[in-house]
Amino acid sequence: MLSVLAELQRELIVANTNDGLASARVRGRVGGRRPKLTEDQAALAQRLYDEREKTVQQIADMFSVPRSTVYGHLDRAKTVPRQPKKTKVTKP
Repeated sequence: MLSVLAELQRELIVANTNDGLASARVRGRVGGRRPKLTEDQAALAQRLYDEREKTVQQIADMFSVPRSTVYGHLDRAKTVPRQPKKTKVTKP
């Protein structure tokens, strides 16, 4: 008997939670943590990376975030992994 009441209470909690989330979405609220970098900062990081002006570590230091955060904000579909710069080898 108690298990039926507990199950009913759980279903009620789930329904209320879903209603609250839907109401928040209508008001423009979204769940989750805010991004560390703003859209402007992420765009600047992308440009610096694409133009090879800075390394990921330098970009991370610039914004005081870890490298993984910078990698997370880089557009992976557009960004090609960097190849080492080719240096001219001279024979002695």
